[in-house]
This record gives sequence, C-alpha cells and structure tokens, in this order.
Amino acid sequence: MSKEPTFSKVETAEAFTRHFQTLREEIAKIVVGQDDIVEQLLISLFSKGHCILVGVPGLAKTLLIRTLSESLSLSFNRIQFTLDLMPGDITGTEIIEEDPATGKKHFRFIHGPLFANIILADEINRTPPKTQAALLESMQEYHVTAGGHRHDLETPFFVLATQNPIEQEGTYPLPEAQLDRFMFNLWLDYPAFQEELDIVSQTTAPRKVDIKPVLDANQILTYQQLVREVPVPQSVLEYAVKLVSMTRPNTHDAPDFVNKYMSWGAGPRASQYLIIGGKARALAHGRYNVTEEDIRKLSIPVLRHRIVTNYAAEAEGYTTVSLIERLLDHSG
Repeated sequence: MSKEPTFSKVETAEAFTRHFQTLREEIAKIVVGQDDIVEQLLISLFSKGHCILVGVPGLAKTLLIRTLSESLSLSFNRIQFTLDLMPGDITGTEIIEEDPATGKKHFRFIHGPLFANIILADEINRTPPKTQAALLESMQEYHVTAGGHRHDLETPFFVLATQNPIEQEGTYPLPEAQLDRFMFNLWLDYPAFQEELDIVSQTTAPRKVDIKPVLDANQILTYQQLVREVPVPQSVLEYAVKLVSMTRPNTHDAPDFVNKYMSWGAGPRASQYLIIGGKARALAHGRYNVTEEDIRKLSIPVLRHRIVTNYAAEAEGYTTVSLIERLLDHSG
C-alpha cells in the first residue's frame, strides 16, 4: 500500500499525474507506439536528466523529440552534428562591434543554438570529441563559457542526443565516462506489424494534427522540484544501491556471473538516477512513494550504458541488457 504524501502539495502532485498523462496523449497523436520510450523521456525531463536515443534510421527519433517540444511551451533547437562542427558553433561566439556614437569597439556574445530549453543533438557521435565535450559540459553545468565569461543557459534545459548504431565509419563514439552524463540510454526498436501499418497509413495520406502545448517552463520547474520531494522508503533506497553495486565485478556484492562477464560496473550516479527516476515514475502513476517495481522498470535504461562487458560475454552471446535482466532475477 502506498503511504499518504508527507509533503503538503497533494493538489500539485495530482496535477502532475494529469499533465503527465495528457502529454503522453498529445505525443501519441503523432508518434505511433513507443509508449515506454515516451514515458521514459518524460521521466527524464521531470528528473532534470538528459537522454541519448539509439536507433537505426527511420524510427522517428527526430519526430518524437520534435513532437515532445511542440507539446510543451518551450524553445527548441535542433543541432545536426557533423565532422566539421566546432564548439563555438553550438555554444556561441564573441564578435567585435563598433559603437556608432562613440566609435569605440567592444565584444558582444552571440548565442549559439544551445540557448534553448530543448536541444536535439542529432547524431552526436559524428562530431569530434572537442565539440562533444562542449555539449556535455553545458549539460552538467547549465552554462557555457566564452571569452572568459560565463553565460547561463535557459531552464529547464533538456538535451536529447541521437546515435545511429550502424554506419560507424568516421564516427567518434562517446566514451563510457561521457555516456554517464546521460540519465537514460533508450533504444528504439522496429515497430510491431500493426504499428507499422498505422504509421504507413497515417503518413501516406493527407492528415493535419494539432499538438496542444500542455506545460510551460515555470510549471515544469515546479514539477521538477516536486519530484525531489517524493519520499523513498529505506528498503527501496537500499534495493537501488544494492542493484547498482552488484554490477561491479570483483566486489563483495557481485554475483559470479558479473565477475565472469563484466569488466566494469556502474558508479553512484546510476543509483541517484534510479531513485530520482523512480520518484518521477511514482508520481506519474499517481503514487506518493517509490516502490522496488519503479526501480526495476528503470534499471535497463539507467544501467545499459554504464556497464562494460568483456570478451567472455561477447563470445557467449551476453549483452548488457541480458546481464541486467539476469541481475534483476538475482536480486529477486
């Protein structure tokens, strides 16, 4: 049984649950299927996290993100990452201007495309590490630095980066330490047969759909703060930390199969994201405290990019997802 909320914001919590469902319904007007992906995107948004989406071309990654932005009264920019993209191309740059009245010259900062609430970083693995680092720094610090001056980004600030798992020639894959900055790693699968029928039917005939904005920036900031106030039972907190600690080979908590198939496990940031994501998921489902089921539901997108398998796992056909599923079975 869920406990009654210990914070005095019941009406706000109920409004959050309604708005969360309304957002899902608005996105579903355009995006067919992908229900779990949509829920996880919204959980990340309200948890002040960022997402990386992986999928082959044509699975509507860009459409999904654009539809999400249309359902929110937020500014949106798409950045197409390319081999020649430089850090200043995304953060902005300083230019020299002359004051017509005095004739004196001064520097003026021109905002780059990062100055928006929602950023679609398309094919982030196609740009050099220096530009990737500029994006990742802004995700962590919520500001950019140019000419020795700090420029704060707009809030809320939500980055959705996409990667194409094929055509890896000429790419710069994000190292694990940088992938760790993303709350979720979401893999978009091919649609089911009926879903693909619906997609083809809807996209090959005249059709106009209006997406109604559901929330504005101030409401989202309020909900992000509300999420952090959701209580977490001590047993659930311990479950999340224990699950993450089990991913670390050659430690006290690691099962034998982790020692055999993993070369590296998840850090404390995984535990933090499991808990904060669990809080957002609980509220989205109309509950006022987090359960172990919330943690289990989010374990794959949180852990997928934070554990590294070894050659033994590859030789025997184990993937990160199959090992996470085995961990969940092992943890009860």
